[in-house]
Amino acid sequence: MRLIDFHSHWFSRTFFETLAAQSPLPGSVEEKLAFVSSKTGIEIPDPDPAVHGRRWLAEMDRHGVEHLCAFASLPEEAGVVAAAAAATPQRLSAFTLINPRTEGITARLETLLGTQGLKGVLLFPALHGYSPDDPALAPVFDVLARHESIVYAHCGQFSVRLRTLLGLPGARDLRHADPLRLVPLAHAWPRIRFVIPHFGAGFLRETLMAGAQAGNLYTDTSSSHSWLATQCPRPTLAQVFESTLAAFGPERVLFGTDSTTFPTGWQRARFEEQQAALKQAGAAPAVMERVFALNARTLLRLS
Repeated sequence: MRLIDFHSHWFSRTFFETLAAQSPLPGSVEEKLAFVSSKTGIEIPDPDPAVHGRRWLAEMDRHGVEHLCAFASLPEEAGVVAAAAAATPQRLSAFTLINPRTEGITARLETLLGTQGLKGVLLFPALHGYSPDDPALAPVFDVLARHESIVYAHCGQFSVRLRTLLGLPGARDLRHADPLRLVPLAHAWPRIRFVIPHFGAGFLRETLMAGAQAGNLYTDTSSSHSWLATQCPRPTLAQVFESTLAAFGPERVLFGTDSTTFPTGWQRARFEEQQAALKQAGAAPAVMERVFALNARTLLRLS
């Protein structure tokens, strides 16, 4: 089966150094990185971005991953991920986290989406403290629409152990993380393709309702699905897939793993878990092929 992973984080050396520099903990950047590595077992990437890039490509080859959507998880990392994707466009598509309230963001987006060739952006409203449907953000969405961008809008739960270890804040207000807030945006900017990651990460019902309301809303299947513990009654992953395919249709569900760091590398167990769940949900082979590759190929406009 061909695989296109629609959700992974590049987590280059730049990412770790930037996050460590933002940390209020005492010590130098290198001391903080050593602390993170000792607590988590994470291997801090080589300072040379090309070394990290070759490692990811080898990992993809090892698991038969044809293409990877790679996220710059901090704005400072965007250039590194863009360069990696530009070097191997047949294997990587680049995206970056943005805060749409940052001064000069529209001009920055023109560069990222135009000159640097990023396919789209990530929004974390609950992390940065804004509502995605705030009318003041309209100029940002105008730029994204002009480039026919893909916009991941993180909804639901948000917890990153690395940020916690470094004393950095997580999600501030989950009211900003409601997938239903994306419906008016999807209608107002139909040229943008909006993606709700992780089945809504706890807002499953709202994700299904949103998907039924707008044809340019998608969802991805990434993460460990720890959010299932918040559902009452708790569904199986097969039931989640069954409901999602019914609400979105097979054409708007995108496979992802949320792979991040080494030595773990690409999360093959998550692919196998999702493959088994889809089979249990009664998905036909053609539907599985769509979820695991064809939908992403169409959305990314890959040859």
